[in-house]
Amino acid sequence: MLPSLSTRVKHKLGIKNPNCVAYDILFGCPGWIEATIQAHAFIKAGMAKKCLVIGAETLSRVVDKYDRDSMIFSDGAGACILEATEETDAGILSHATQTFANEEAYYLHYGSSFNKEVDQDVQYIKMLGRKIYEFALVHVPVAMKFALDKAGVEIDDVKKIFIHQANEKMDEAIMKRFFRQFKKKVPEGVMPLSITKLGNSSVATVPTLLDLVLKGEIENQEVNKGDVVIFASVGAGMNINAIVYKF
Repeated sequence: MLPSLSTRVKHKLGIKNPNCVAYDILFGCPGWIEATIQAHAFIKAGMAKKCLVIGAETLSRVVDKYDRDSMIFSDGAGACILEATEETDAGILSHATQTFANEEAYYLHYGSSFNKEVDQDVQYIKMLGRKIYEFALVHVPVAMKFALDKAGVEIDDVKKIFIHQANEKMDEAIMKRFFRQFKKKVPEGVMPLSITKLGNSSVATVPTLLDLVLKGEIENQEVNKGDVVIFASVGAGMNINAIVYKF
């Protein structure tokens, strides 16, 4: 893609400093979380002081309208700015990332329309829905626990979990398995939801969900200073990641 999307954004913003490096990350649905992890790494390494992280997707361009599995897909965009701070007890406490690329690599892939009467050379996003569901239930809770243990945070101190809005039933099952690892029941209201309104906008679901909660636009959902939350996602690759964050 020429020029890269990030270069186009920098151009639109009128940023003239050549030392402001713009690059894209292709990481599927967990892309915004992974870019946030990379921004954190750059800042910790002293390579950057401030980073703009954007998650944007236009799935409407690649959705086969004859494919029922694709009906949940949507367009969306969310962004945040990360910057260095003197605080030692806030921000990203830990993170985890995994890529499963053996038989899982093509759980999400491109394919022809299910309508054989349309141009079969045009490619659309396709997914093995059941395979992805089973994969997510097994691996996402483990990655979330790994990140939480790494942060040294107790499960009872987690106030919210912002998880990729792919499938409400799947997300609820992931929550049950995650808390079951600690022999706990899922606390009421711990998982905000936006999928019923906004659908699955891939890389944009987590940042847009966070924005809705921060603005008080989801009933009975809020985040306060000092709260510990988890960001988690799963998607094409197959990739999984999680962040433990303290406000």
